[in-house]
Amino acid sequence: MEPLKIAEKIKERFPEQVKEIREFRGQVSVTLKRDRILEICRWLHDDPELNFDYLKDLCGVDYLGKKPVRFEVVYTLYSMKHRHMIRLKAEVPEEDPSIDSVITVWRGADWHERECYDMFGIVFKGHPDLRRILLPEDWEGHPLRKDYPEAGPEMEWRGFQEVVEKARELRRYQWQS
Repeated sequence: MEPLKIAEKIKERFPEQVKEIREFRGQVSVTLKRDRILEICRWLHDDPELNFDYLKDLCGVDYLGKKPVRFEVVYTLYSMKHRHMIRLKAEVPEEDPSIDSVITVWRGADWHERECYDMFGIVFKGHPDLRRILLPEDWEGHPLRKDYPEAGPEMEWRGFQEVVEKARELRRYQWQS
């Protein structure tokens, strides 16, 4: 099925949730309100005509200064059976950076959602293990937010010296081999 037709089916089924449909270079994006993202994704997955059984990607975007919605969570969906693709963009406000987890639809969303939480601070409600995945648990802030300091915080994180020592050991070992 053509991406624009898929987008129209989404708009037909969830008219109050679709904010915009945009096509660029053959790729279609559907911008949605975040309220019913789990329900929409479940429908896209379960409908036999659509059968979006593969979550290709899930990521966050920060539009610092954009009002009323600063963040987006972007879902790239693919159907292995029908070989069609669609991109969903769910708007997430800065005042309440949270959205429902889609891990019950696609188990592979697990680490994507954790990375988005870690880097942007977007909370995925219903995620079974929402904790940092790339940075230490005691890290302050979210490095992919556009208002995050370029140089990062003026601190060493717990365990930093141990990592530095391990790297030195590995280098010594490589030179000896």
